[in-house]
Amino acid sequence: MLQRTLAIVKPDGVKNGVAGQVIARIEKEGFRIVAMRLHHLSRAEAEGFYAVHKERPFFGGLVAFMTSGPVVVMCLERDNAIAAWREIMGATDPAKAAPGTIRKLYATDIEKNVSHGSDAPETAAVEIGYFFSGLELVG
Repeated sequence: MLQRTLAIVKPDGVKNGVAGQVIARIEKEGFRIVAMRLHHLSRAEAEGFYAVHKERPFFGGLVAFMTSGPVVVMCLERDNAIAAWREIMGATDPAKAAPGTIRKLYATDIEKNVSHGSDAPETAAVEIGYFFSGLELVG
């Protein structure tokens, strides 16, 4: 089933110069990038995007991290894109991530874990719409 998901190379990935390697992996894994942008999130944008976590103790740190530098936001498309991208990213905690996954290869800890991916079709639709208008999506 053809599906779309949001992918983000987080500030640590951009700062550490691995965004290109992540994008190359995305293409190697058969995803089509239908939208992509380098963007520096404002505090309000990060708070809005992660609003679901507002009551969690890590919210403030997450917002500070996500606004600490530019990110690469992408809309990816392929069969079963959400599950496929999550598998390729690996576990949130890089210490628990499978060998060869993005987070195992490039992340430093559970907070600075290089990448984000939508977790469900409904979430993907909201997240893609948060960053891209319909006119920006190619195809």
